[in-house]
Amino acid sequence: MTRHMPQKAIVQRTALELDTIHVGECVDILKSLPDKSVDLVFADPPYNLQLGGDLHRPDNSKVDAVDDEWDQFASFEAYDRFTREWMRECQRVLKDDGAIWVIGSYHNVFRLGVALQDLGFWVMNDVIWRKANPMPNFKGTRFTNAHETLIWATKAKGQKRYTFNYDALKAFNEDTQMRSDWAIPLCTGEERLKDEDGNKVHPTQKPESLLYRVLLACSKPGHVVLDPFFGTGTTGAAAKRLGRHFIGIERDETYAKHARERIARVQRANESDLATMGSKKAEPRVPFGALVEAGLLQPGDTLYCPKGQRTARVRADGSLVHGELTGSIHKVGAMLEQAPSCNGWTFWRFKTDAGFKPIDDLRARIRQQGH
Repeated sequence: MTRHMPQKAIVQRTALELDTIHVGECVDILKSLPDKSVDLVFADPPYNLQLGGDLHRPDNSKVDAVDDEWDQFASFEAYDRFTREWMRECQRVLKDDGAIWVIGSYHNVFRLGVALQDLGFWVMNDVIWRKANPMPNFKGTRFTNAHETLIWATKAKGQKRYTFNYDALKAFNEDTQMRSDWAIPLCTGEERLKDEDGNKVHPTQKPESLLYRVLLACSKPGHVVLDPFFGTGTTGAAAKRLGRHFIGIERDETYAKHARERIARVQRANESDLATMGSKKAEPRVPFGALVEAGLLQPGDTLYCPKGQRTARVRADGSLVHGELTGSIHKVGAMLEQAPSCNGWTFWRFKTDAGFKPIDDLRARIRQQGH
């Protein structure tokens, strides 16, 4: 039996221990976790590099490549079997509104994607992590491998509830919609963990900024994040910084030791600083008529298009009229724009002493008043 095969005995499932690193085999420990107990999984599984010997630079110095025993499998079939075992357990422990992120290189990410889909996960996005400082291809026989791929998937097809902090990511990205290609440097400098001899503790330590962005995107303060291949604790460090809980699984006690020490040094943000931009879709619905009802607009008031060239009058029932056109703020706006749809809240303006302002400002006032 290889080290990647789970033991046949299933550990009895116990209460969830938060902010804990479990040392042992991945699948065995996953089986001990209770059903539907975690909000998010981030998995950085073995690459299965299939290396064919040592790699040397042009000056004949050896490249510090991934040749650890944990990354070696007898065959693709063995790797696929292991992949489906840990993914199936992750699916079991995920809450019904949970999601998973996996990361891999060209050696394994396509096999990970197939396994996800075969098990019923629903792929939402793939994200390219573009490395700003990749390792060169010393042999000159291939392109420089300058990226890795992350796959974000919900627990099941048709899952209506899942966490995606769209507005927070947009604010993070200077009010620009976050794209699916992320330029983030490799883990270097002080962030790279070293042992007493100055050697890298882990060959594939991920930059904390990568995990920070994943957790900011798909989790909330207080959520539980599971990492079944914890390594030196990058997921745990990002989780603690952002006010999330973590559960780590790591078979190597040396990695786990460094992870504990690393996470202990992390300063958690204050509760008041952990709040993120909320989505307007999640805010209480306010009909346009409520603005008239509250006296913020009066029947007969004039609203203006963004350039102020076209107008419509407000009626007592919250509808608009423009010549012979009548309807909701959205319908009249769409007809004037000759468009299939229109967001009337951002299209229509009302006049103030300081100029035109969107009627969405009035809706925000209603919400602040608790109506």
